[in-house]
Parts: sequence; structure tokens; C-alpha cells
Amino acid sequence: MPPIVFCLKRLDIPKAGRLGYNSPMKLPAILQNISKTLTGYDARAIIVGGSVRDHFLGLPIKDYDIEVYGLSSMESLEEILSGFGAVNQVGKSFGVLKFSHAGEEYDFSLPRRDQKVGEGHRGFDVTVDGSMRFEEASRRRDFTINAIGYDIEADRFLDPFGGREDMRKGLIRHIDEKTFSEDPLRVYRAVQFGGRFGYRLDERTKALCQGMADSGILESLPKERIYVEWKKLLLKSRKPSIGFEMMKELGVLRYFPELEALIGVAQDPKYHPEGDVWVHTMMSLDVMAELSKGMEERQKLKYLFAILCHDLGKATTTTFDDDGRIRAIGHEEEGVELTRAMMYRLTNAHDFIESIVPLVAHHLKPSQFYKANAGNKAIRKLATKVNIEELVVVATADFLGRTTPEALGGEYKAGEWLLERARELKVESRPLENLLKGRDLIALGLTPSAQFKVILDEVYELQLSDRLKTKDEAMAYVQERFIG
Repeated sequence: MPPIVFCLKRLDIPKAGRLGYNSPMKLPAILQNISKTLTGYDARAIIVGGSVRDHFLGLPIKDYDIEVYGLSSMESLEEILSGFGAVNQVGKSFGVLKFSHAGEEYDFSLPRRDQKVGEGHRGFDVTVDGSMRFEEASRRRDFTINAIGYDIEADRFLDPFGGREDMRKGLIRHIDEKTFSEDPLRVYRAVQFGGRFGYRLDERTKALCQGMADSGILESLPKERIYVEWKKLLLKSRKPSIGFEMMKELGVLRYFPELEALIGVAQDPKYHPEGDVWVHTMMSLDVMAELSKGMEERQKLKYLFAILCHDLGKATTTTFDDDGRIRAIGHEEEGVELTRAMMYRLTNAHDFIESIVPLVAHHLKPSQFYKANAGNKAIRKLATKVNIEELVVVATADFLGRTTPEALGGEYKAGEWLLERARELKVESRPLENLLKGRDLIALGLTPSAQFKVILDEVYELQLSDRLKTKDEAMAYVQERFIG
């Protein structure tokens, strides 16, 4: 990892105005061929959903969803697709067929109606009807920007609800008030689209979302569905803070009290002139989105959640001295259980959550060690508790997510110092390996027992202090100290 130098100006989101409204969609040849075949059945294939939206936004298209109009049944669609590749019926009951060709998968469906029959995101009865018109079928979608279609054979876009105009305006607007309010997940979808595209909510859409959040209907959502939307917000946004600010405005943070508690929590203006803990957390989150750009998804998500949670403990530890100084002593340790509480509300991924906890617990260490000019033993000991390379990334986002002159300079000297020292000691990404193992004690004539741990721990402590540097030295120490 090279020295971390960061410029806050790079966080600006480019305006989404350069949209190719007149350029046709570039489609895989297989979709063109299937579309042409469908015309022989008086049917037509229309690209729908996010792929059309992303075409206008100039984003790479990874998934194509195709609705087929004019067929009488799913069986007819399945028979036609089978002539081109493999068809998986896994989503057939929901009106969707998974079609595979040349290693790529596409979702084909007939237009459908969703009737609300129960609570929550899954409480819908789905019926397909190939005779529906595109405008009628697309009315069930959430937002206008997701209700644009592309008729492959006609080579034209279908935009019955003004989605392209809303993209020009940077607006997230719902289509149908009744159907929108029936699906509470759409509140989180509004938030993640706001964060990803830097769009604002239409006032009526905002009022709907606020009413849904106030009503408690979001409680009916399974955590797995919420987590999917959070991941999209965090992983795909240049400024995730936009989405979290929307959660704050809509009242969604009541479902995540650990985060809501940060709002209004004061900080020492000497170190945090930017404002309260919420403001600092949002700034740090945006810095982390930039620092983690291009990383593998799981690693990036780990960093983003770590920085989101790093100051949760300040809500319960912040105090004011008699002289007015603001302190949050022990907030990093206090934040550990708060992190677990919030994360388990989102996912049951235990190992992932536990990998975040050490980054929260030790996020102050780089600055503290730099100030104290910490010695080898302290750094080696830190490596037994947390991955130092990862810790420096989190601490960097924490340091740069504020408006002090040093942070605005874009360089975190403490992090660079600690990383360099850890590399010299060869503990930047893993702890020092114990010179001895149980088999070495057996080789010295000792019988396996509970004492083995005592001996190995003592040897390891001496390694951390540079008092034992080689295996031979360690063996001689055990011989003299425990065998005689």
C-alpha cells in the first residue's frame, strides 16, 4: 500500500446531464436474434428496468431484463427460448425465466400484475398477462427512471411516465401512489438511488416515504432485503452520505438507533470543526468511498461499514469538562457492542461482522502510537488484535473526514508512519508468528499439558519485546526456564 494522500475535491459527483437520449442501446447479438424470432409469433421483446436507465446514465450494463409482449403463456416463451440456449425455470412462478447463452444469463418475463395479498415485501400475488400494454405493465414499477423500455425491433424507447425528463432533472419520482405504498422496500430503494446517482426526491415521493417510515411498515421487511439495498448504496455510490442523509430526512434512522444517536452529539471544535458526530461520520464515509474505489467488493464493504460504525460509542461516552472541553473517552471500546447490535440488525454474517469490530475498537491507535512514538512491542502487540494495513485505511478516512487544516491537506502522516514501522517489523497484515510450537516443546522432552500454553505465551511475549529473536534462543530459554 503506497503512502495515502487524498484530495477532498475528488469527492464531487459529476452531473448526470450528458445522457445519450438519441443513441440506440447496444445489445448482445443473442437478444437481437431472439427478438427477431419473436416477431414471427406476433410478439415483441422490450428491454426494461435498470439496464435502460444505466444506458442513459452512461454506466456499464451487467444485467439485461427482457419483457415479452404478445405471447399467451410462459410455456410458449420457454419453448422459443429453448431453441437458443438453456432455460432455468427457477423463477417461473413469478413470471420469470432464466435464460443462459455463452456463459451469460438473462431474465425473460411476460408482463405481470402484482396484487397485494399480505404484509411486507413478499406479500403479492403475481399473475402474468402477455396481452397487457407496456404502459399498464410498467405502472407497477417503483420510479419513473426504472419504467423506461427499449423496443428492440422498433429501435425506440418507451417512456410513458417521463423517466428521461426526471433524469435530466436529477429527480426520483414514484409512479403510482397506491402500489408504491404497498411495498416498504421501496423506501430503501429510493435512498440507494439517491446515493448512487446524487438525485433528490420528488416532494410527493418524499412525503410517501416519510409516511411509510412513520407508520412502522418498514418493520415488516426481512433484514436480508434491507441489507441488499444498503450494500448497493455503499458499494455503488460516489457519496454514500447522500443516501444516509435521505434516511435521516425520511425518518428511516429510527430503525437504526445507533446511527440516529450520533445526530447532535458535540465534538471538540479543535479536532472537529466540521460539526457533530453525524456530520463527521458522513464526511468520513465519503472519504472511504473514494479510498476504497476499485477494491474487491467484500473488502470495500468491510471498510465502509467500519467507518460508518467507528464513532458509534461517542453517543454514550461524550462528556463536557468544567472548562467546557468536550471529551469522548473510551468511545472506541464502547462502540464495539453498538457495532454488533446495528450490524446484526442487517445481516447474520457473523464472520464479516467480527472482522469489522477490531477496526472500530482500535481506530485511534495510529494517531496515538504516532504521537507517543510507540515502540516495537506495542506495534507487534497491536498486530495480534487487528490487521494494521486495514486499520490505517480506516484511520485515514477518520482523519480526513473533517475540516481541520491538516485534514484538508489530504495527508495522514500518522498512518504512513505506522504502516512503515509495521512493514519493517513484518506485521503489517498478520501478527508475528510464535518461534515455537507444541511439537518443539515435545522435542525438548515435555509432556503435553495445560502448561504448554503458559510456556508458549511467555516465549511470545519475549519475542514481542525483542528479547528472543531466533528459534534456537527460544528453545534454550525454555530448556533453562522450565526444564533446568
